[in-house]
Amino acid sequence: MMYKSTSNFFMGSRKCLLTITFIGLTVLPIVSFKKKQAQKPNIIFLLADDLRYNSLGSMGNSIVKTPNLDRLASQGTLFKNAFVTTSICCISRASIFSGQNAARHRILDFKTDFTDSVRMNNFPALLKRNGYYTGFIGKYGVGTHLPDIDYDYWKGFPGQGVYFYKDAAGKSIHSTDMMGDQAVEFLRRRDKSKPFCLQVSFKAPHVEDNNPLHNGYLYSPFYENYYNKVTIPPPPTGDSKFYLAFPETFRVNSKGIPNEARVRWEQRFSTPDKYQESIKSYYRLVTGIDDALKRIVDELVKNGLEKNTVIIFSSDNGYALGDHGLEGKWFGQNESIRVPTIIYDGRSPQVQHNNDQLVLNIDLAPTILDYAGIPVPASMQGSSLKPLALGKTPSWRMEFYYEHQYDTDGSKVYLPKSEGLVRLKYKYMRYFNGIDPDNFFYEELYDQLLDPFEVHNLSNTSDNSVLKEQMIQKLKQMRIELK
Repeated sequence: MMYKSTSNFFMGSRKCLLTITFIGLTVLPIVSFKKKQAQKPNIIFLLADDLRYNSLGSMGNSIVKTPNLDRLASQGTLFKNAFVTTSICCISRASIFSGQNAARHRILDFKTDFTDSVRMNNFPALLKRNGYYTGFIGKYGVGTHLPDIDYDYWKGFPGQGVYFYKDAAGKSIHSTDMMGDQAVEFLRRRDKSKPFCLQVSFKAPHVEDNNPLHNGYLYSPFYENYYNKVTIPPPPTGDSKFYLAFPETFRVNSKGIPNEARVRWEQRFSTPDKYQESIKSYYRLVTGIDDALKRIVDELVKNGLEKNTVIIFSSDNGYALGDHGLEGKWFGQNESIRVPTIIYDGRSPQVQHNNDQLVLNIDLAPTILDYAGIPVPASMQGSSLKPLALGKTPSWRMEFYYEHQYDTDGSKVYLPKSEGLVRLKYKYMRYFNGIDPDNFFYEELYDQLLDPFEVHNLSNTSDNSVLKEQMIQKLKQMRIELK
């Protein structure tokens, strides 16, 4: 049994429960639950926003306090090499829901909605059609029309949301705390005759743009004293010389607009004081997510649900915290494209199983459907992680295609586009403007095993010319095949 009691499984939690008032299709066959409903697991899918891979204790961070997520990893499967195929909220979330690369789903901005035909084969719609009681809480992040029709319980919001709301009594409440309350409400009010799937999509630790308080990382006052007695070491590539190593076209476009990642670095990481405030506030938000997980687990235990619930945790993308002189995501550095991913199956808790395979955000939808016993649509391009979580050794990918074609048009905000081929050892990335990725202005090649911080660009060394050309040809092939 994973949890011994609701009072001592996770230490250091607080909270009292608040009652919140918050203001022609192709489909797969329906699976019957009449005979084997009891065997269907409940599923909870927790998604952080902008949480980089090494911001959990279980991923090697000795400063951040994430005991509950670490406990989840210690009795489940921790995927050490999890990545996203596009590092920006809207596109990555579209990939998570659909199990498709951006090259196929073609949601490349914040305005485009799923078409009905695609949405009906996303995992939430399939779960509901096949007998699951479904719930969504938090940031949806794809398009402008929210798919509440796909859920029995809906507490989603459009856009980025904010960090502080008002509860039913008119008191200020942090969004992470509010989502914890809503998750508990879902578990208590659900249709108990059905298995359930609950998605909790946190705003944290995403920055709240245009808010100078804590440099935009607005944590709950409860965490005010967390991390006050520590000094966060600067990143290995935080010096400006690493940013100046990028070509001028990466740093400033032809209209004189500076790279947005550098603009945001100036706001949040350009001085030692800003750096300390930003990182500590970011970590406070992460610890808030960790406490929310404890509340959810406690409620599962209270209702006797922990032994038949699968918990999946991940992030929509990584995040540069001053690395390479940058803030944000978008680009091909590991800080941007690598995320934490954990699967815990309450039916078979285990001593921690670390998996080193190359897993992706497009694998999450097939994984959820696989656990639910629902056929995975042929349109999905990811693979279920369930066999890996069970310790099996299926044939698995050795590389993946990375693409980032979000277009800011460069008139007010400049973000170079990028694409690449990523392997566990070698990574090739190229940066371009316009619509032709082969008309690039900068390329990178790194040996990630020997150079994990991506300092020594091997793209122009003769010793690696054959390798680079081979990776370019594979990249072009995958660009076409993934459509």
